[in-house]
Amino acid sequence: MQHDEVIWQVIRHKHCSYMAKIETGIFCRNPYNVTGICNRSSCPLANSRYATIRDHDGVFYLYMKTIERAHMPKNLWERVKLPRNYEKALETIDKHLLYWPKLLQHKIKQRLTKMTQMRIRMRKLALKTREKIMTTPRRDIKRESRREEKAVKAAVLDKAIETELLERLKKGIYGDIYNYPELEWNKVLDEEKKLAEGVEEEEEEEEPEIEYVEGYEELEEEEDMEDFPGFPSKMSNFNDDEHDSADEEEDDDDGEEQVVIHKKGKRDSRKSDDLGKSKKKKKRVVVEMEQEDGDVIRTLKTAS
Repeated sequence: MQHDEVIWQVIRHKHCSYMAKIETGIFCRNPYNVTGICNRSSCPLANSRYATIRDHDGVFYLYMKTIERAHMPKNLWERVKLPRNYEKALETIDKHLLYWPKLLQHKIKQRLTKMTQMRIRMRKLALKTREKIMTTPRRDIKRESRREEKAVKAAVLDKAIETELLERLKKGIYGDIYNYPELEWNKVLDEEKKLAEGVEEEEEEEEPEIEYVEGYEELEEEEDMEDFPGFPSKMSNFNDDEHDSADEEEDDDDGEEQVVIHKKGKRDSRKSDDLGKSKKKKKRVVVEMEQEDGDVIRTLKTAS
């Protein structure tokens, strides 16, 4: 027959495997302990009527023990799942522990509150990104650095051998018979195909460039040609003929020189005026006068 007081005297004063004595106090390692403190009201072994709350992968369960099941260790604890809502969990505790001691009910509700707060903090910490510090021995670091250096040297050597063999293949040093590895040979062929396809795509993508040219260059050249004094226009030729005929008549009658003036465009009008003025200045008329004595007097007069 189970006696709670005898069990407590033996556990407290002689030996208990769950007891942990430290400087701050005496604690209990039993997972069914409500408070975690080693005392008479909180000991799950010395109380035949006991209740607690445990966590299984984020789900809370209410455990209850009665003296009627003390002879069946297999069915000693009755387990009830608590809802995730805090208020509903409190209602479930009040429902199942209705006639239990008030002190035990209060301790169980305090444990539920602490465990709920702990679960909330755990979720917040899981969402945060935190740095993880890991230690690696020096031997491993040195070994990895040596391996990396060897791997780099081997890769450079393999690449140099591959390029040298490709150059000899292109030059045809070994003749027509070759015994190359199949993977490297296929790799080289694929690279050559990619290069050829890239050149073809560039040729296809090239489009004729669009150029913009001025449309009035020819007209300006024609105007310049007409303004050139060496090539007179039709109107100037017609006017020149008229002036020539008039000059011939005047030369026959008076023996005076005339200057031909070409009619030009607006651009050379000033030049023609300057030329006419210079020629008028240079033009002179010889006048002969006979006297009674038979002497001839020649005088030079400028034309008006």
